[in-house]
Amino acid sequence: MLAFFTLPHYRQGESSIAGKRAYDFPIELNGKSAHLSDLRGKVVVLNFWATWCPPCVEETPALIQLNQHIASRNGMVLGVSVDEDQAAYLKFIQDHGINYLTYRDPSKKSAQDYGTVMYPETYIIDRKGKIARKIIGPQDWNSPEMLAYFDSLLGQN
Repeated sequence: MLAFFTLPHYRQGESSIAGKRAYDFPIELNGKSAHLSDLRGKVVVLNFWATWCPPCVEETPALIQLNQHIASRNGMVLGVSVDEDQAAYLKFIQDHGINYLTYRDPSKKSAQDYGTVMYPETYIIDRKGKIARKIIGPQDWNSPEMLAYFDSLLGQN
């Protein structure tokens, strides 16, 4: 019974963190130092991933499509890679045509600060910088349900 509660399908949309302020950490925006909090005002899909993670690779095309779907309405995907190998990270971005902002954190500090223990793990952050939803494991980001969820979230001020 306990194993059921640790499975990704059970933990999707974890309510225990909904409404909490998203942990702020340094990132790089267009070659300049910035922080996650600099993205306040946008809906951010914060995705922790790695090139060596098969489910992460599997969901990459859907994240690319999601970014295209939400970008015009002040939404964005922010991928945070925990890859230690910078060359593998850069090759992955090029080979897969990543169109969303990515940041490499080989120390895994930002993922650890969020409590991430499994990849991929995604946090949906609302325009006010609060966590709206946590999703553990791969997701079909372009399912009708997810697109309706994002349409609703993007419609909020």
